[in-house]
This record gives sequence, C-alpha cells and structure tokens, in this order.
Amino acid sequence: MASLNVGNLGEFLREQRRHAQLSLRQLADAAGVSNPYLSQIERGLRKPSADILQQLAKALRISAETLYVQAGILDERKVDGVEVHSAILTDPSLTEQQKQVLLQIYESFRKENGYESGRESASARTNERAPDAREADGDPHAT
Repeated sequence: MASLNVGNLGEFLREQRRHAQLSLRQLADAAGVSNPYLSQIERGLRKPSADILQQLAKALRISAETLYVQAGILDERKVDGVEVHSAILTDPSLTEQQKQVLLQIYESFRKENGYESGRESASARTNERAPDAREADGDPHAT
C-alpha cells in the first residue's frame, strides 16, 4: 500500500502513545479500534475518520483538535490560548487532574484579564474604560 498524505499524523500518534506508555494493543483497546487498523494509521497507510481521531484523542487524553490538525481536517489556528491548551493536554508528565486544574486556572486568569474564547469580552472593555465610575457608586461588580 502507498502512504497517504495525512501529514505527520501517524508519527504524532506513535509519539503520543509512547509518551502515554501504552502499547499499540492497549491504545487500540482503549480507543475501540482494531490493532491492525491502528498500526496502519501509525504507518500512514490509513486515514482515520474524525470519529476515530476523537476516540484516539480521548484514549490518549489529548485534545481531538490537535489530532484533527495533524490529520489535515482542521487548519492550524493561532487563536489565543489554543497553544496553551494543547501544551497542557499533551504533556505526558501531568496527571489528568493536574491538566484540568491548570486549564481552569488559565481560563480564570484569561477571564480576569478580559479575554474569553480568544476575544476580549465587551464587559471587560467597559470595565477598562470606566473603573472609577463603578467604584464611586460603591458597587465594584456593576457594569
């Protein structure tokens, strides 16, 4: 079989599987795919569907978006926070609980600084323009 143009998906999956200290068979079982099929994906002989990529991402405890980008399904975006999320979710030295806590802390800081989902919130812009007016009324939470 000739290798399909799936970017570095197979190589990336193999690396993530090794970081997770899973055998090919263990990952296949955890993702609900056959061992030979996963092997073909890793060798670049098969292009998995978005559903299969999502199952693999869940089994590897990484974001599905990361695999979609590797497979060429999604274009890589440079959106605020996406790189941070990916870095946290793919770090093999962190436990699942540690990853979730870090993501929660990161998002709370972003909201505190006026950013939500990669865009500055309207309320944050309002707060930046008139902080003294809110405090003068005695209500620090008013918009």
